[in-house]
Amino acid sequence: MKKKGVEVVSLNLKKIPEAVSDFFIICEANNPNNLKAIADNVEKKVLEKCGEKPYRFEGKQGEKWILIDYINVVVHCMLTEVRYFYNLEEVWHDAERKEHTENKD
Repeated sequence: MKKKGVEVVSLNLKKIPEAVSDFFIICEANNPNNLKAIADNVEKKVLEKCGEKPYRFEGKQGEKWILIDYINVVVHCMLTEVRYFYNLEEVWHDAERKEHTENKD
């Protein structure tokens, strides 16, 4: 099971006064099982590397959108069609956007 999201984007929200956190990380998956595997892997890796547990973890039982809230960073793992329906990148279009590609090494 692939545990890495695709089309990963970070939005720097620090300069937006009404933003609820400093950063959004947005990624997508093509099916509910992959979505859960990605979210579980994010939680595991952040705990291993940063010693941080999520403040809130929403949608874990759901099959479309999982949100992992670390207060200053919020991770959105979404099915592709849900991501394009809600279009968070456009909602927060004032944010500095950075695309992240998978390392091939």
